[in-house]
Amino acid sequence: MASKRRSTASVAQLADQIAAVERHIGTVVEGKPEIVRLSLLTLLSEGHLLLEDVPGVGKTLLAKAIGRSISCTVRRIQFTPDLLPSDITGVSVYSQEHGEFEFKPGAVFANIVLGDEINRAGPKTQSALLEAMEERTVTVDGRTYELAAPFMVIATQNPIELEGTYPLPEAQRDRFLMRLSIGYPSAEAELEMLEVHGQGNRLASLDPVSDAQSFADLIDTCKQIHAAPALRRYVIDLVRATREHRDVELGASPRAALALLRTARSLAGVSGREYVIPDDVKALAQPVLAHRLILSPEAQMAERTPADVLRELLAHVPIPATERAAATAGSTGS
Repeated sequence: MASKRRSTASVAQLADQIAAVERHIGTVVEGKPEIVRLSLLTLLSEGHLLLEDVPGVGKTLLAKAIGRSISCTVRRIQFTPDLLPSDITGVSVYSQEHGEFEFKPGAVFANIVLGDEINRAGPKTQSALLEAMEERTVTVDGRTYELAAPFMVIATQNPIELEGTYPLPEAQRDRFLMRLSIGYPSAEAELEMLEVHGQGNRLASLDPVSDAQSFADLIDTCKQIHAAPALRRYVIDLVRATREHRDVELGASPRAALALLRTARSLAGVSGREYVIPDDVKALAQPVLAHRLILSPEAQMAERTPADVLRELLAHVPIPATERAAATAGSTGS
């Protein structure tokens, strides 16, 4: 019984801390609470975020605000055609003083790495992130270096201006846990932005409300959120259905199923629950799965989108008998 009380307190602390971070980020990223929450869920789920949007809507501001709010290191990489893989991962340099090679860490050695316009670098440079994103390590000259926790890559790309860009390979798109579009703010939020940012740099005065170690502890708490067997089966059924849909040429991978379950656990935790319910999965299916689907040429000619496919699947894939059953299973332990 005592262990259950500790678990309840831990989830309650998780919900309170994330709510405080969300409010804090909201003071500089106006009018986008859903985007802020999904970004934090990505970090809590040890995932990476792909932001596809036009310039000037706050993609860089969001990344920096997250870093400042949880006192994490933030490094920005401007992806260009002449960027080298070693600029990202680091390089071994011979030291005259010590008479040996010393490793100089690259820009990926930070808690939050902002890859600006990632599709402007060539495939070889883009692939320099693959090991870091999947294994949270970097291997240079046969030596492997661990990355700090928490670690998240936030990559941006402009979906309109495609001249001189290189599409992200599927292996890399699949490593992004979510793809989001910030979009333009409402008129009220834009007016508030003029009031706040027109008087100075609000980001520079943003004080942290958490720290990297505390956030790493919250990540561990999310991993303990219970998902009933019926709920896990629902995740698998939903992911497998994407592979069998008539409009889909390439469906979601097993990695996608893991990503969907991890983010559902995180959403349950920030909602103050110790167990996942089907609504958690349904709420996250679009941002987690849509960018992983490749539609058939016929579906693309008919102007179908992955979002259309997922709406159909969410409406037709049977969910666990009752949310009550999932909750009951959660209360009996994991």
